[in-house]
Amino acid sequence: MCGIFGLISKQDSPYTEKELLHSFTTIAKLSETRGKDSSGICTFNQKRDQIELIKGPVPIRFLLKQTNTKLILKSSFLKNRKVNYAFGHSRLVTNGSQLDDKNNQPVVKDEIIGVHNGIIVNADELWANNEAFAREYEIDTEILLALLNNSLNISIPLEKSIFDIFKLTEGTVATGLLFKRLNKFVLATNNGSLYVITNNKDILLFASEKIMLSKLKNKISLFRNNNFKINVVKPYEGLTIDLDIFTIKKFSEKSKLLKSSQKNHRVAYPLNEINVKSPKNQLNTVIDLNSIHLGKNYDSEVDLLKYPEEEIKCLARCNNCVLPETFPFIEFDSNGVCNYCNNYIKQNQISSLDELERIVSPYKSNNNSNDVLLPLSGGRDSTYVVHVAKKKLGLNPITLTYDWGMVTDLARRNIARICGELGIENIIVAADMHWKRENIRKNIVAWLKNPELGMIPLFMAGDKFFFYYSYKIKKELGIDLELWGFNKLENTDFKVGFSGIPPRFDKKRIFSMSIFELTKLFLFVGKNVIQTPSYLNQSIFDSIGSIGSRYFTPKKHYYHLFDYTKWDEEKINNTIIEKYGWETCVDTNSTWRIGDGTASFYNYIYVLVAGFSENDTFRSNQIREGMITREEAINLIYEENRPRFNSIKWYLEILGLDFSHTIKQINKIRKIF
Repeated sequence: MCGIFGLISKQDSPYTEKELLHSFTTIAKLSETRGKDSSGICTFNQKRDQIELIKGPVPIRFLLKQTNTKLILKSSFLKNRKVNYAFGHSRLVTNGSQLDDKNNQPVVKDEIIGVHNGIIVNADELWANNEAFAREYEIDTEILLALLNNSLNISIPLEKSIFDIFKLTEGTVATGLLFKRLNKFVLATNNGSLYVITNNKDILLFASEKIMLSKLKNKISLFRNNNFKINVVKPYEGLTIDLDIFTIKKFSEKSKLLKSSQKNHRVAYPLNEINVKSPKNQLNTVIDLNSIHLGKNYDSEVDLLKYPEEEIKCLARCNNCVLPETFPFIEFDSNGVCNYCNNYIKQNQISSLDELERIVSPYKSNNNSNDVLLPLSGGRDSTYVVHVAKKKLGLNPITLTYDWGMVTDLARRNIARICGELGIENIIVAADMHWKRENIRKNIVAWLKNPELGMIPLFMAGDKFFFYYSYKIKKELGIDLELWGFNKLENTDFKVGFSGIPPRFDKKRIFSMSIFELTKLFLFVGKNVIQTPSYLNQSIFDSIGSIGSRYFTPKKHYYHLFDYTKWDEEKINNTIIEKYGWETCVDTNSTWRIGDGTASFYNYIYVLVAGFSENDTFRSNQIREGMITREEAINLIYEENRPRFNSIKWYLEILGLDFSHTIKQINKIRKIF
């Protein structure tokens, strides 16, 4: 879930030191979109005749500006000495805090230095199965290097070792590995998130995405030569580059592998490591969502969360669905049935998967290139869409994850699971999470001064750029088709209903709004900003951009899977859990919204203040579709609306908000029931 990049050039290549340095720094900066939490570079210093390692909890652009970095890189691209190489990593933190440089990449283990994009979700299990290995770090990449080193020590050929280890790992692996004892560099992947640009003669650059190398080609004139081609390293394929003579060998799982071991040892170059410190406060680092309840303050903190279940059970509810009397704009007829039920149009069986197959057929690639973009949040529905697109529709997908700072580690692991299992590339656009989380924090602090329920959507504004980036990436890749996992059961009109906007029962998309409704929403927000000037902070730009992204991004060649196939909760859960080992959350039995760090927080507020949450709307829509009974829905919402301690604690801690203080303030808000 990060970006890896690098450059290797022949000893007597015709390129100037300036050209090589500029090429490397350009691809490094382009890779920053995949992660800004930390970064690192490994290079061979020609002057000192040693390997240099520079890393720290800073974005790659900051690392490149450091005096030490500039001097080392300048000494790494000298002509007519040895093969030039430099490679690096731009990190989106998953396993292991970025504040401890042992967990930042490149990672050094014995005689191997590696960078890794992806998540090895069974890293702990692999360590447990190999007790003789000495674990030094928290980061999952270490087990990959430990297994490789062990294979080489017992004379298993390098290429075979890599694929043997890929078969042991669950999740995604795209890696660049420097083998010091062999003086070789290896690129390999199990899901295709790895690209190279080379003339197969004297230079090679690699990156995690094709788009990055395409931009590099446009920026730097030497790569515009027709001899330079951008190629994907396909799943279960790799390249070996001999750093003595610069030869590139392609290998795959089907290749005829060497029968003898690479026992020859090269010159043992010394390794010098430099750690760079951050000049500003870093992102808060917290333990994993599924383990956060193990903290020492658990008992006292969990008691702060309130759930007025008995009072909620006394609310008058629709006799058909489960919406309560506190729901915005709700009206009951003489039979006690609400206007939401009386105006509901069945949505879940309009078309069929056969119809969708007919629609997507013209988009299908005939040369095995990617033909559909799948936005992938790691949630249950988007995960299921990946399965259907690949296995049922016969498409060749590429996935996109927009990580805006509230995507949980659990969701990231689930993304790695399905992409690794199906060999699907995952493009990541990582926001400036420090800035995004600061925006949320400022809006929550402002909201607590004047807690209007209609202003809660501001907490989630930052994630709406998913629409913009989906459209942008699709254009850059030359892909037309876009397939989403929204389903109309998720319609949550009450969120804008609390802003004074009545429901519109005939809208085609669950997120569509008319100009009149948008104007009314802006007026409501404006009134609250005047009343609470604290809303006038840096987040206002994020909020405006989010509205533009959500409502004005073009929706061309754009489809929703669940407009064409019945949304079946049991079938979806069984498929993604049984086939892909999809991970659930320890603080709820529901599989909805568990990869979204925000949902548990805002649902706690809605339940506490209004007596219902989006679970009530979801289950009510299921009743109207004839999917569950009202009795089943009642039992489900009383259980699903219970406060989720792990998720709420994770959310507040990662935002830098004190859990006890924030929850006590929310608990004081006047209920509307």
